[in-house]
Amino acid sequence: MHQEKTNVMRLLDQRKVSYTPHFYACPDGAVDGRSVAALIGLPPERVFKTLVTRGASKQNYVFVIPVTGELDLKAAARAAGEKSIEMIRQAELLPLTGYVHGGCSPLGMKKQLKTFLDESARDLETMVVSAGKIGAQVELAPGDLAAHARARFAPAAQYRPQHATRYTRRKLKM
Repeated sequence: MHQEKTNVMRLLDQRKVSYTPHFYACPDGAVDGRSVAALIGLPPERVFKTLVTRGASKQNYVFVIPVTGELDLKAAARAAGEKSIEMIRQAELLPLTGYVHGGCSPLGMKKQLKTFLDESARDLETMVVSAGKIGAQVELAPGDLAAHARARFAPAAQYRPQHATRYTRRKLKM
């Protein structure tokens, strides 16, 4: 499936950053990260989502975490040096970043926001993030993403068992 380059891809080309584009069909709009991983044929641990937050100081931050995890708000606040962090409302995303929900990339936002990559990306050869629109992703080296998004690595994700039953949740607490 070939589509036109996105602004993120043009930005990476302009900066001479090596990347692999991935396109997928999404006739019903945005799909969840695990589904994106399956659609592009890569393990979900290498596919990352971009989350935009606001700290207690009202400053906005970007966190790039694996689609297999959730944002750990306490760890995110520590990384940003904030008392607390919360997700922004979905309606704020487009005016703030220039991207829609499901197509938000840490590269090429309207305004450069302080950005953090989950530390799990550090040891990966490549990672995948949105290319700035639903249906398009870019795969690149974590170091390249960190350099061009002006990001730093920090613990930001937490993981929960995907299909834990009430019984296994009790067992996990032990």
